[in-house]
Amino acid sequence: MSKKKSKRGATKWKGPWRIHFFKRHKEDDPAQSVPGREFLDACPTSVRAKLVAIITAVADAPPPMFSGGGKWEAMHGNMSGFFEARTDGESREHFRLFCVLERDGASVGLGGPSLVIITGMRKGFKTTFTNNDYEQVRALGLEYFKRSPRSVA
Repeated sequence: MSKKKSKRGATKWKGPWRIHFFKRHKEDDPAQSVPGREFLDACPTSVRAKLVAIITAVADAPPPMFSGGGKWEAMHGNMSGFFEARTDGESREHFRLFCVLERDGASVGLGGPSLVIITGMRKGFKTTFTNNDYEQVRALGLEYFKRSPRSVA
C-alpha cells in the first residue's frame, strides 16, 4: 500500500498491515515452533475461522483505527503492549490469540507495519488465566522482541 506524510512530517501507513506468526529462534527452541499457528491448528474449525476473521479485520482496518467491539482488546497491567483477539467456542470455552503490533515493522525486517501473533490459549467458561499463564505469554513476547530482524514464520 502507500505511505503518506502527516501534518507533523511523520510517515503514516495507508493500507492493511501485514500479519505474521512469531517463530521461536533455534537458540531458544531447536524445533523452531510457531506457537500461534500451533494454537490455531488445534482449535475447532469454527473457532479458527472466527479468530482468523478477527485478525484479518484488524490488519485491514488497520489496528490503530480498529474498533474492538470486545473481539480485539488492548491488554493492561503487566500485559501492557499485548493485544488479544477473543472468541468463544460452541462448548462455552474462551479462546484468545495474543498479539503485538509493530508500527515500524520495516525497521525490524517485517516489510512494514505488522500485527504479529505470538501465541494463543483457551480457558473454560467463567474462568481466568493464571499469572503463570500470562508469564508464559510475556516470556514468548520477550523472546520475540529480543531479535532484530524479528523471527517470524
